[in-house]
Amino acid sequence: MARRKLRSQAEVVERARTLQEELAAALAQLPSDDPAVVDAVWRGEALGTLLWALQLAELPPYDRPFDPDDVAAAGLGDAKLREPGEIALEQESARLWHWRARTAGVQADPGVELPERYASFDQLIAATAMRGFEEGVLPAPMRGDFRAYDRVYRHLTPEQQDEAHSVAVERHHALNWLAGLGTSWDDVPLDT
Repeated sequence: MARRKLRSQAEVVERARTLQEELAAALAQLPSDDPAVVDAVWRGEALGTLLWALQLAELPPYDRPFDPDDVAAAGLGDAKLREPGEIALEQESARLWHWRARTAGVQADPGVELPERYASFDQLIAATAMRGFEEGVLPAPMRGDFRAYDRVYRHLTPEQQDEAHSVAVERHHALNWLAGLGTSWDDVPLDT
């Protein structure tokens, strides 16, 4: 992936502030089945990721969401943007987690063609998990797959798969935006 210029610290702080306001408003409406409220709560993952990029929060593993109350209340005064290389590594990690979540959904589709050198999705996933580990962007694989929720990704429950997918999408979105991809927050490519 071509390296782009990161958005400025001021832009990131402003985006974090906007996300905090949206998240706080959504949390005040819980419990709710309103899709707009649910989406705003999930954007807490993007907010937490921006707080991580500003060195204001620790990034939990991809199978553990940020605490929405904590990220909504985080102070922004001591923000200092991380180094571009550190952000690029995390961006690659988010892309791979998002790829794994998408792969779980397309494996059952008989029309999906694998790259020629792979005879099965299991081979492709195992190779990706090992390469990501060797590059330092993924944890050690477990039985040829990503490790999530203390188990092999392919054995996750549907609820765990949904949660892992939502976490990965939001973090990937935040990091791609931070890396200057897309023309605005609402126009960020999420290619995997």
